Amino acid sequence: MNAVNPAPEQLEKVLADTPKDQPVVMLNLLRFRDKASYDDESGERSGREAYQLYMREAAACVSAVGAEVIWSGRSVGSLIAPPDESWDQVLLVRYPSIDAFMEMIESSEYKGVVKHRTAALCDSRLVANLEEPR
Repeated sequence: MNAVNPAPEQLEKVLADTPKDQPVVMLNLLRFRDKASYDDESGERSGREAYQLYMREAAACVSAVGAEVIWSGRSVGSLIAPPDESWDQVLLVRYPSIDAFMEMIESSEYKGVVKHRTAALCDSRLVANLEEPR
């Protein structure tokens, strides 16, 4: 099943289950459309180009809540995964807390740029992770 945006019930569960006083690292697994699919007249571009535009425009939203991209790269293949599962890009973003993540996605600035992410992706995963002490 393809998924691009968080389902409200999944978001509520993660919010309830995640400690509020710990940093959260969001693992993004991304599969791009060949051609971005906009609901408005945002122009014609590839899915990867639309995602790059999203990253540029969302950068201020990310830094405004004290978050940072800690790693981004192109996926070259899965060693342990269903045979038909593949990803184009992997992205790790560290937020100071789950509340900071929520503050970002609920901001009017972010809501203005998320259309590029939605248009860019045909499938994705967003997994919240807590760092464990070493």
